Order: sequence, then structure tokens, then C-alpha cells
Amino acid sequence: MMKVVSLKICPFVQRVTSLLEAKNVPYEIEFIDLKNKPQWFLDISPNAQVPVLILETGEVLFESDAIAEYIDDITAPIEVGITPEQRAKDRAWSYQATKHYLLQCSTMRSPNAEILQERQAKLSKVFEKAEAVLGEHPFFKGDSLSNVDIAWLPLLHRASIIEEKTGYDLLGGFPKVKSWQSAVLNTGIADRSVAVDFLEEFYGFYLTDKTYLGNLVQNR
Repeated sequence: MMKVVSLKICPFVQRVTSLLEAKNVPYEIEFIDLKNKPQWFLDISPNAQVPVLILETGEVLFESDAIAEYIDDITAPIEVGITPEQRAKDRAWSYQATKHYLLQCSTMRSPNAEILQERQAKLSKVFEKAEAVLGEHPFFKGDSLSNVDIAWLPLLHRASIIEEKTGYDLLGGFPKVKSWQSAVLNTGIADRSVAVDFLEEFYGFYLTDKTYLGNLVQNR
């Protein structure tokens, strides 16, 4: 069985585990502490970053985009009959999500309202792009889940947690994205793709007395 090496609140890892969950592919997961990286991890991860995928053969893959493409190559597709052109478009829209994971992380860690607004303005641009192309169907491409939905899931999941806990809406002003968020989260994949204590770890990192959003929680 393949093994994912993970940090509990890493969105890049969740993109991989969400894809595995969506495809019902069995896997193991091992969590590490990035502040105290074990030597065995440093030996197999060229960038010393998660996720890392260890195959049954012992071969190691790294970088979430590469891992996601590998999983697609060796498993049944979420969608059938996808043309090479559509697959390329799907990857491009998926990249629109993954390249903004860290921006969302920094936005949630903002120490004050001014910095939050500055970072939120940048983050909103990617949701604005999605809002412009989303239709009336529940998912990004229509009535069925696709790889694009999986790539955006970490962004949508974290936005939902922040709104529920703090009242601050990272998706404010984007009604189609909000509907899409509901459809993606209602699949249950987000909950299955994270550790049992994910929320505890998430709150402890993003919603502290050192962050603006953390202080919103304390003042509610």
C-alpha cells in the first residue's frame, strides 16, 4: 500500500489525500513535525517538504502536482472520456488553485486587519476568476466531481472553517463560489482527507491571539 508522508494541516497534502479518497484508493499516512524533521524524511525528500508519496516498491515521489498526476495515471479516472485538450485545461485550472494555497495560509495568519485586507484582496482575485466561469451546476465542470474540484477543495475547506469559527467570509461577494463550496464539501471528501485532530491543529496554528482572525474568535 502506498504511504503519504504528511503535515496535518498542509493544503498540498490534502490535495493528494482528497484525490485518493475521491478515487477510493487505499493508502497509509504518516505525520511528521516540520519543526523537527526526522532524518529518514530528509533523506527521501529533495525539498524537505510534504507531501511525499512512498510507493510499495519503495520508490519516492514528491511535489503535490506530480503526485496527483501519478495517481491519475495509475488509477481509474474520476471522469471518463476527457480529451487531451480538456485535460490540459483541467490542469491549468487546478494550478490556479494550488499556486494560491500559500497565499490563503498567509491571509489566515495575518496579525492585524490591515494586513488581512491586503492579502485578502490578492486572494479574492483567484476566486473572482472562478466566479466568472462557474455555471449553474454544482461542480466546476458540471454535475459531477472532477480533478479541478479536488484541487480547489483545500481552499474551499479552509474558507468554510474560517467562516464558521470567526464569522469572516473569505469568499464574500462570490455567490457561485459559495454554492460550489457547499457542493464540494457535501461530498464528505474534505472530512475524510484530514487527520482526526485536524481542526484542533488548524485552530492552534491560525486562530491564536497573535492573528487577527484568532482575536475575532475570542471577541465573538
